Amino acid sequence: MERLTQSEEEAMQVLWQQGGGFIKEVLEKLPEPVPPYTTLASTIRNLERKGYLRAEKLGNSYRFEPLVKAEDYRKKFMSTFVSDYFRNSYKELVSFFAKEEKISAAELQEIIRMIEEGKKD
Repeated sequence: MERLTQSEEEAMQVLWQQGGGFIKEVLEKLPEPVPPYTTLASTIRNLERKGYLRAEKLGNSYRFEPLVKAEDYRKKFMSTFVSDYFRNSYKELVSFFAKEEKISAAELQEIIRMIEEGKKD
């Protein structure tokens, strides 16, 4: 699974949320600044070439459908991120956010509760 560029990720986020769509529909859902239609069309064709999308011809246009699940992409690249920036330690990741005050003690307690409940299953 190849890493996506920011513009590719933004397009995929829309397609994952919508379950697929036409380029015009993706364009309408993208945040500002919205790229030109032709730029988005190239981005979507790149996503198809990389194996993230499948194109289905409907009339004179194509509808694109995700072939990779959002969750699968997130798992793959979150693991890479943790490996690259936190020496493959999720503890260091959480510690970083705690030190930067991006996560509260209450949120950490909630994470601990989720971990403990997960062990019971």
